[in-house]
Amino acid sequence: MTEEVKAHAPQAGPAVSVVGPGDGEIIVLGGTRMRILEDGGNTGHRLAIAESVLAPHTQGPPQHRHAGHDEGFYVLSGSVRFTVGDEDHDAAAGTLVVVPPGTPHTFANLTGQPAVMLSTFTPDLYVQYFRDLQEELSAGRPLTPRANIDAMSRYATEPATGVD
Repeated sequence: MTEEVKAHAPQAGPAVSVVGPGDGEIIVLGGTRMRILEDGGNTGHRLAIAESVLAPHTQGPPQHRHAGHDEGFYVLSGSVRFTVGDEDHDAAAGTLVVVPPGTPHTFANLTGQPAVMLSTFTPDLYVQYFRDLQEELSAGRPLTPRANIDAMSRYATEPATGVD
């Protein structure tokens, strides 16, 4: 092959990641079932993506703020209440909520129907937080508010309000 042909030949790049409907790492945290679609391993740790199914009447984490990553939530089905500071936002299917670093937030499914969200984390660091919580549960330790906040603190996240 001549140098000119080599210069115009397709360059090998990162492999494309394809995650099928039954694929992905599953993390179950109480009434929430997460499927990690991208943990950052294929994106240079710039982006992680998870699908979350919130069972009816499922409370989310304590209100918190991230210092180092953005979090996005796209509601695929059902309705999710996002609490941002003192404001509540009821997000129906088709709603996108983007939470920048430093913004206090939490979410819950207050309805009698499951809700499904697609979540993004940029960068990917927060996926390990969910793995840590699952490890706590697998070891037979309860997910108390204190245990949750302790896990958050390892990933540049802090409670937005006091924790008992």
